[in-house]
Amino acid sequence: MTDFHRIKRLPPYVFEQVNKVKAAERAMGVDIIDLGMGNPDLPAPKHVIEKLVDTAGKPRTDRYSSSKGIAGLRRAQANYYERRFDVKLNPDTQVVATLGSKEGFANMAQAITGPGDVVLVPNPSYPIHAFGFLMAGGVIRSVPAEPTPAFFPAAERAIMHSVPKPIALVVCYPSNPTAYVASLDFYRDLVAFAKKHDIILLSDLAYAEVYFDDKDPPPSMLQVPGAMDVTVEFTSMSKTFSMAGWRMGFAVGNERLLAALTRVKSYLDYGAYTPIQVAAAAALNGPDDCIREMRSIYRTRRDALVESFGKAGFEIPVPQASMFAWVPIPEKFRYLGSLEFSKLLIEKAKVAVAPGIGFGEHGDEYVRIAIVENEQRIRQAARNIGKFLKTADATLHNVIDIKRAG
Repeated sequence: MTDFHRIKRLPPYVFEQVNKVKAAERAMGVDIIDLGMGNPDLPAPKHVIEKLVDTAGKPRTDRYSSSKGIAGLRRAQANYYERRFDVKLNPDTQVVATLGSKEGFANMAQAITGPGDVVLVPNPSYPIHAFGFLMAGGVIRSVPAEPTPAFFPAAERAIMHSVPKPIALVVCYPSNPTAYVASLDFYRDLVAFAKKHDIILLSDLAYAEVYFDDKDPPPSMLQVPGAMDVTVEFTSMSKTFSMAGWRMGFAVGNERLLAALTRVKSYLDYGAYTPIQVAAAAALNGPDDCIREMRSIYRTRRDALVESFGKAGFEIPVPQASMFAWVPIPEKFRYLGSLEFSKLLIEKAKVAVAPGIGFGEHGDEYVRIAIVENEQRIRQAARNIGKFLKTADATLHNVIDIKRAG
């Protein structure tokens, strides 16, 4: 049987290879400290769960819901944007509830991409930013991930050398995987750039509330005057409220683009289960002490990671936001590449991390470490890695010998 066209366009899912090694170790009873997947381990807020339980089973809640989100949820998201960013949104035309930001991105790609359309995507970047467009028949051209002035000459070159001209540019700040944070000045330049070249901006703001400098919270691109003309921004309840499995997110911004997304979604889904949407509205409308507590826990874990891994000989650049550290592979292991190094960490240190190659070829000298285990487990991971690094030379000789024999 021939391979299917869309499946052939997708590269191998490298995380699956790491998962196989992890599963094999666990099958033998080994305790693996999993800092690989960005899967929050904190519980969802109590009042949100109570609202879910209270709503489930009520008349009509088991019926099909609204594909673009119930009105109360869209109003709650609009109110959140006004409180947090001072951005006014029309909940009827400028807010769409999505099944997480990942589904929102994939369906936006379906809505705007024609065969062969070029989309500019940071490298490294979260996989759906590129793969959503690849599955929709588009072509990806890489641009830098770091939000500095150097971004713009590189993006100009990408546009000049793309045929046809790119239709859209994806950005993600605070970034998964790199933890970069963009300033409002960068967004101003980005909006001007998009208008100059007549391209759409798609902003992934899933980590907007996971930041560690209270004086300088990450901005929204929609704070820039005129950004609404060219921008759709995606947010998620997964990290802010530890509701990853609930699959609840939003797309907000330009009315014409959101109308296209709504049209595509109307053919594909009937929206999330109504009690989940009601509970999500309660989260957005409710007290924000649970968000501050989440932030405090991740800050404590980040500090434990940086301090304990540094003592173990594995230097961690200090992330200012997100639940990730983007970490250069120690020099003596760099030639292995991130996939082999990640497998080695599981086998020798019993610690799982995400190989940087999974986020694009420019990530291959890095691993992404997620702070999704408690502080004690993070420190245990550091001890395991410290022991591994002390015996690294012998380990490397064995790896080299095995590769030569193979």
